[in-house]
Formats: sequence, C-alpha cells, structure tokens
Amino acid sequence: VGLADMIVDIVETGATMKQNGLEVVETIMESSTYLIANKNSFFEKKSEILDIYEKINATVNTD
Repeated sequence: VGLADMIVDIVETGATMKQNGLEVVETIMESSTYLIANKNSFFEKKSEILDIYEKINATVNTD
C-alpha cells in the first residue's frame, strides 16, 4: 500500500502476509491461547465447555 515502512501484526502462519507481498523481519514475541473455566463451571457445564474447546481447536488447526 505504501503508507508505512513497517507494521506490527499478530500472525499464525504468515500466509496472508506472503499473499500481500510482506515478510517477517523479526519476531517480537511468541504468545499462547488458553481456555479457562473455574472448577464449578467446569463440573456443571463440562459438556458445553469441551464443545467450545473442540470448536476452537478445530478452527486453530485448520490450514
């Protein structure tokens, strides 16, 4: 686009960056994702929470 010399972006695979002619110059930091539930909710709503986990996991691991 020609508006900036550099940008900072959150990247999973870098595919979109490559499609747009961009490249990673340096990794600033690594991050992780966590799904957290308190103990009572986990035991009371275990099925629903595990369903959410499976949906997130399937989305994250889709190439």
